[in-house]
This record gives sequence, C-alpha cells and structure tokens, in this order.
Amino acid sequence: MNNEIEKKENPSFFTPELFAQEQFKRLESPRGKLLIASCCSGSYLAKRVVKAYNNLLKDAGSKDQVLFLGNIDKHFSDQETCVRLDYHVGGYDVYLFQALYDPTSNLTIDQNYIAFLIAARTLREHGAKQVVGVLPYLAYSRQDKPTKFRREPTTARLMADLSIEAGIDRLIAWEPHSSQIRGFYGKVPTNMLESLSLFVDEFKKFEKREDVIAVAPDVGASKYVTHFSKALNINSAISAKERPAPENVVIKEIIGDFRGKSIAIVLDDMISNGGTIEALLRKLKEETEIKDVYLGVSHNLCVGPALKRLKIMHNRYNLKKVIVTNSIPQTDEFKSLPFVKVHCLSEPLVRTINRIHYDRSVSEVFYRE
Repeated sequence: MNNEIEKKENPSFFTPELFAQEQFKRLESPRGKLLIASCCSGSYLAKRVVKAYNNLLKDAGSKDQVLFLGNIDKHFSDQETCVRLDYHVGGYDVYLFQALYDPTSNLTIDQNYIAFLIAARTLREHGAKQVVGVLPYLAYSRQDKPTKFRREPTTARLMADLSIEAGIDRLIAWEPHSSQIRGFYGKVPTNMLESLSLFVDEFKKFEKREDVIAVAPDVGASKYVTHFSKALNINSAISAKERPAPENVVIKEIIGDFRGKSIAIVLDDMISNGGTIEALLRKLKEETEIKDVYLGVSHNLCVGPALKRLKIMHNRYNLKKVIVTNSIPQTDEFKSLPFVKVHCLSEPLVRTINRIHYDRSVSEVFYRE
C-alpha cells in the first residue's frame, strides 16, 4: 500500500496532466521559486523591492512571501572578494541586485562589478534555475564605442561578455546610456527599463501648459525629450554644446521658441559632474525669460563638483527642483538638499520581476505611445 502511495507522489513517468497537477500543488512559477539576492552595495534597493513585493502579495490575498538572501559578498584581508550562500538555491528563479556605483561606501565600480560576477557564478554553480542580473545603473555603458581617433576598446561589450560567462540568463537595467547596449548581450534577454513614464507622471501638472517648455541639454537627449513633450503636449527645445577641454562645457545655442515661456523642464540620463546642466541653466537665465527650472535625471552620480554646482544652480540660476532616482545609492548630504526629490525604483522593479517570473510581458508596465 505504501509503495502505491509513493508511486503516485513520485511517478516514474510524467504525463502533461501529472506535471500540471504537481505544478498546481507547488504554487510556483515554472521558472522555479522566486528568490531575491543582493551583494552588499545592492542591498539598499533589494530590501525595498522585497518589502514592496511582499506588500503586494498581502494586498492580493496571498500568504506567500518572497525569499531574500542579502549581503552575500565579503572581502578577505587581502581584498579578494568571496561570495557565500547561507542556504540552498537549487531550482530557484534568482534576481541578483547590485549597485555598481556606490558613493555611500568605499567600494569602487570595479570591486562591485567583480562581486556581481562572482555572485552570479556562485548562484549558477549551486543550482539556481535562472539568474537574472538587476543592475539599475549599468556602469561602463558610456563606453559603448571607442572615442574617435583614440585607441580604446568597446568596454561595454566586454562587461556584457563577462556577465554572460559568469552565468546570468537575463539582465534588468534602468535607462542605460546607450540603447545599443542591448545588442551586446546577444541571445540573453535584456529589459532596459525606460524612465519616460516616471517623468511623465512626475510632471503631469504641466500638461498642455503654454508657458512650459521641455529642454534637451544635448543632441543625445533630444529624442527622449521629444517623446516627453509629446506625452505632455508641450513645446520642446534642444541645446547645442561643445567641450573645448575636458570638464569644460560651452552651450553654443538653445534652439527653440521661448516666447511666453516661464518654466523649463530639463531631462537627461545622468548627472556626472554637473557641468553640462550648469552651463545650460546659465544660458537659459541669460537669454530667456525662464523663471523656474525643473531637472529630471535617471542616474545621479554627483561626482566631483556636482553637489556644489547644484547648490549654485538653485541659488543663482532658477533651479527650483531636482528629481532623481535611487538607481545609485544617494548620499545623506545630497538627500538633505531641500530642493531634491529621490524617486525609489522599487515599484517598477517589483512589477518587472513579477512579470518575468510568470513569463508575462514587461512592456505593459511602462509608458508607450
């Protein structure tokens, strides 16, 4: 009798019907049970995602909880990186979080990248069914092609190759600098999440306002700003810049109709040292009637003189508000600025992970024309 029961619970041959019944009993995705893991620098955001995911499960009446495995990397005394897992991950659908640039720690981009690669390999070697890398700020994406007349590598392609070799099956990133990064990952699916829907919602109050204009700080941001202005039904402009020397930006002209415009919304993919934005705002004050400037940025690196420049822009050049995301951990000094808002990415990441986990379309989460 016991043998008969055992055969029913553990059949030697599966039919589609038996497999479907087993999956139903296990209440999990065919991809495996969901697990969110993080390296040390990625834990700040991973914890928020886990909390938000569990809240959504609870609100939907589910008793399930997302498993979390945080701070899985450490350093030996000689600074070698080591990754150890506290429990078995065999058969899990794992989403591995890492902040490649972390100004709140002493870790470098290269240290955080190698920790991510080692963690991916560790999860793969110990049986994870899927390993999805979650890199909100995708470092090295600006090195997507060699500088003209310089002997440089395509470093972004190298980092993609290393990630694939380490064992990732998929990549989730937030608004990478170059869309061609997607092609560097070959057959590995990528979800390069866009920030358009975030900023459309953020600036919804300016919709159809004739006194508002959206401004692209350079040619690279022009297409993005055009989509944004169409979504809010406002006018747009573009600035032409040049760099006569490293760290030196000159705005030659701003192309657009500023008649009757008193509010400008400037959108860019990142703030690095703040030179381009400062030059643009200075030009707007000198040559237009703009009274208030709102700045929306996907990634705030805020390196070198950037913090000082933001304060100057606020005090002298009509910068009313700065909206950034926590794709990079933000320092307390930056967050303490009274004109700054840091938008948490936990909601779009939760919904992206949820849809990937259940093999559903991710694009529906984000704005589309």
